[in-house]
Amino acid sequence: MDIAEIDEKGRGLLFFGNGTVTECSAVAGQDNVFLLETEIVLERAQQLTAVPGQFYLLRSAVSSVQFYRPISVYKSEVKETKSDGSRTVLVKFLILQKGEGTRELCHLLPGEKAGLIGPLGNKFELPKEIEAAPSQKPQIAVIGGGIGVAPVANFASSLAEGSYDFYASFKSGVYGLENVRAANTYITTDDGSAGIKGMLPSALDADKIRAAGYKCLFACGPTPMLAYVQKVAEEAGVRCYLSLERKMLCGAGACLGCTIETKDGNRRVCKDGPVFDSSIVIFKKPSSERRKPLAEGLKPDLSVCVAGVKFKNPVIAASGTFGFGQNYRGFFDVNLLGGISSKGCTLEPRKGNSGERIIEVASGDINSIGLENPGIPHFIEHELPEMMKLDCVSIANMAGSDLDSYVKGAALLDATDVPMIELNISCPNVKAGGMAWGMDCTAAASCVSAVRAVTKKPLMVKLSPNAPDLTGVALSCIEAGADALSLINTIQATAIDIETGRPVFDNIRAGMCGPAIKPIALRMVYDVALAVKKLPREKQVPIVGIGGISNWKDAVEFIMAGATAVQVGTATFSNPRAMLEIIAGLEAFMQSHGYHNIEEMRGIALV
Repeated sequence: MDIAEIDEKGRGLLFFGNGTVTECSAVAGQDNVFLLETEIVLERAQQLTAVPGQFYLLRSAVSSVQFYRPISVYKSEVKETKSDGSRTVLVKFLILQKGEGTRELCHLLPGEKAGLIGPLGNKFELPKEIEAAPSQKPQIAVIGGGIGVAPVANFASSLAEGSYDFYASFKSGVYGLENVRAANTYITTDDGSAGIKGMLPSALDADKIRAAGYKCLFACGPTPMLAYVQKVAEEAGVRCYLSLERKMLCGAGACLGCTIETKDGNRRVCKDGPVFDSSIVIFKKPSSERRKPLAEGLKPDLSVCVAGVKFKNPVIAASGTFGFGQNYRGFFDVNLLGGISSKGCTLEPRKGNSGERIIEVASGDINSIGLENPGIPHFIEHELPEMMKLDCVSIANMAGSDLDSYVKGAALLDATDVPMIELNISCPNVKAGGMAWGMDCTAAASCVSAVRAVTKKPLMVKLSPNAPDLTGVALSCIEAGADALSLINTIQATAIDIETGRPVFDNIRAGMCGPAIKPIALRMVYDVALAVKKLPREKQVPIVGIGGISNWKDAVEFIMAGATAVQVGTATFSNPRAMLEIIAGLEAFMQSHGYHNIEEMRGIALV
């Protein structure tokens, strides 16, 4: 923290605490833009209030997200000052609802709390040589695009009335201009619902800048618009200041997570910005154009083929989370799924692990079930027939204690009508067998080849993320006869009971799963898919991605990383309809991005 940001007693001048929501409402004519008003109390006279261009980090006080979101100030005013110098400040924000964090902020109720950190960043500032006086030909042009109108409208309201022209570009409708008192206001909308039909170039270019006599531009909006403003400012030979946006963690300049590339080296948006002289900003050209949607009435084909088995869609219920397909029939039609992987079964019945079996952790759980199951003979006689009645692909997940139990179990399953076997060599929750078979290439290959010898059924091998050389194990399994790979199983973890000072689980180590492991699982699927892609075409096998998949975006990522299908597990516990939502989201995404089938987007991220 700069020395100017602490008082005489070394206390910070910024605000960190909860504000009280006084209003939160949708902006008229917009379905995803909201006005949020909060009251904060600055306890000391030295504490700072926001100036135009600055932002706060915001988060709902009761939130499911970890980090605050940077939101520019739309309006800040002192409502009350007490004799001790403390002040009640009303801070207003225009918020575009995009993800979970902004969704929470956009649906707060009056009286509820929002966490705020700030004010942060630098400010809009007029160069000394620029005159901000009312004029028929102002020297200043203020430009806002979409939600970027908020900070520049705040800046405009601090200028003398009639001392600037204001340009605002929207997709549809108009908002955020209540405090703008421009000499001239120019509005463009993509759909022509207000002002000039079109985007910013319809109202402003280099020739118009020169003709208007502007000497300085101030802008905030989407990156393509800012790159355009930078370009026309350079062509017209006028000064230009841009307010940029980046994802942030600390907001205080410490983590270096929000840097941008400039001609003067990397600069932090949170500390050196968000307002930058446009002459130093480097905008990278987009890597590719946005795909066009499918023709109206044309639906994408979600079906996939894994090792010769056709699935109506790529969403499969993961083993160990969905029983044998019957448990969730009271919540939704399980026949809509692409497939179901059964609870892991062993040759002999198992009681599972003793003691605590489940604890919740940040964004997931750690579990130590221990492969409790009725045994493969019982499964074949009782559970499998019920699974086979469902209108989705049944997969028999099989584990073992030793090589003999794997072979005997596979031989029994080979005599059934189950379409596919998922060979589990990766369970971390059993002391004998399980994960041990998937930890090195030789052991994995020996298990797969032994099972391959007794069954002609498609064999999908489930891999462990705990293997030191996961890619090597994957390639060894393919060489030994695997028709497909599924990964990852749970990641070894542990927990300590701080009251007793002892491990929570009797086995000490257990398996962690849930959204927290998704980036790790995605990286492992990516690595294995890249290695498989390099094999001769006849040796390449499909991959089923598993690990923390909670929504359709996660599924798309796994598919783009090389997965043909995905398995969903933990997400079902918090949202029984999660898999149906993933299927619907996949279809909508493919429609809007012009993907006719899964194969068109599978593996496109592999480089």
